[in-house]
Amino acid sequence: MFEDVPVKDVVSWNTMVGAMAKIERADRALVVFRKMCVSGLLPNDTSYVSALSCCTSQQFRLLGESIHAKVIQKKFESDVYVGSALLDFYVKCDRLDDAHVCFDEISEKNVVSWNTLMLGYSSKGSSYVITLLQQMIHSGCLPTEFSFSIAVKSSGLLEVLQLHSLSIKMGYIDNDYVSSSFISSYAKSSSVDDALRFVTTNDMPLPVVASNMIANIYNRNGQFDKTQELFSDLENPDTVSWNILIAACSRNGDYEEVFELLGHMRMARVSPDRYTYVSLFSVCTKLCNLGLGSSLHGLIIKTDFKRCDTFVCNIMIDMYGKCGSLASSIKIFNEMTTKNVITWTTIVSALGLHGYAHEALEKFKEMDMNGIKPDKVVFVAVLSACRHVGLVKEGMKLFGQMKGKYGVEPEMDHYLIAVDLLARYGYLTEAEQLITGMPFPPNALIWRIFLEGCKKKRSIDDTIALAS
Repeated sequence: MFEDVPVKDVVSWNTMVGAMAKIERADRALVVFRKMCVSGLLPNDTSYVSALSCCTSQQFRLLGESIHAKVIQKKFESDVYVGSALLDFYVKCDRLDDAHVCFDEISEKNVVSWNTLMLGYSSKGSSYVITLLQQMIHSGCLPTEFSFSIAVKSSGLLEVLQLHSLSIKMGYIDNDYVSSSFISSYAKSSSVDDALRFVTTNDMPLPVVASNMIANIYNRNGQFDKTQELFSDLENPDTVSWNILIAACSRNGDYEEVFELLGHMRMARVSPDRYTYVSLFSVCTKLCNLGLGSSLHGLIIKTDFKRCDTFVCNIMIDMYGKCGSLASSIKIFNEMTTKNVITWTTIVSALGLHGYAHEALEKFKEMDMNGIKPDKVVFVAVLSACRHVGLVKEGMKLFGQMKGKYGVEPEMDHYLIAVDLLARYGYLTEAEQLITGMPFPPNALIWRIFLEGCKKKRSIDDTIALAS
């Protein structure tokens, strides 16, 4: 239809470019922009803003720079809308110096200009954001809730305290977005008392996001009753709220209540996510309840199969392995299309737990062949598997390869398993040499393991002597 229009003006071209950009056809929008330039019509400020927005979304750096040159040529760089579009382009392309130059060229900066530049510095963790906020206020441009949120995220505790005072003075502290930013920042700075003060000084119930952050702090501190109190004050708890409460009950040992909460959550028409299922499967593992875990697995398949991602499948492999159904662990592992190091660790651990050390070693080798670098946890799993059935030679070979071949420095846990592997099966001299050659002092447990091996060896020798 647009091609059939006999006379096209700037407005019609801009409408077409803008429409393409809105439906996420940035490449097509830029083609139309080029045709407009070729047609002889001069683009206006709206044209450049749309074209630059497309370059930003697609990270077309060279084309964006080319449009910038045309903007300078046509003297549009001081326009607040074009200048802000250029500023956003360079911030998103991680070129902060160029972004600041564009910012300085804008003759009358608005709140979008200031926030965009602040966001750029905030992404770098720069405290210069505070200076920009001060300059913004002194220029007469009133900050928004987003301005405060950006500044808080990149500030240290001292700056956050100052910003807190300023937000109270300017009337922003009651804004949900601002209060949530302060709570998050205080929590990250380990200033828990300042974060919790939002609960005691607020007569009204906290907004959901802020409440979830406070509940997380309570969970970390083991104050699970406080988590429940916060949850009961929420009018419309979201999925995160339910997950935090389920996690609180799980950590407090209220396992029956965990599954009651799942029922209430579904009745409230709040969809469980992968974190919900991870908490629930963890409870099944703690209870060693295969039937409950299988029922939960069936529920996911029946109602929400897309939740069976790598994250959830890993916890299911672990649950089935520890609850005695190795076949189910292997089935889930084989059906997974995407596997990470945790996936391989859990299957190696499950195989070792059930006495299939040779199969565990094969999985370890398969993991290595697939290009997945083993970490210290998978070495604990595979060495434990060797220890279970006495694969001394294979286990010690892997232990010896940890640092040289895989770049993993053996820690105390690895030495404990290796010493146990040697001492348990009569290699006492080798076990003692390993202990004396450790890069850190041996602890009481490692000597106890060694002595248990000595006692076992003496008992065997005495039995042989009596028999002869």
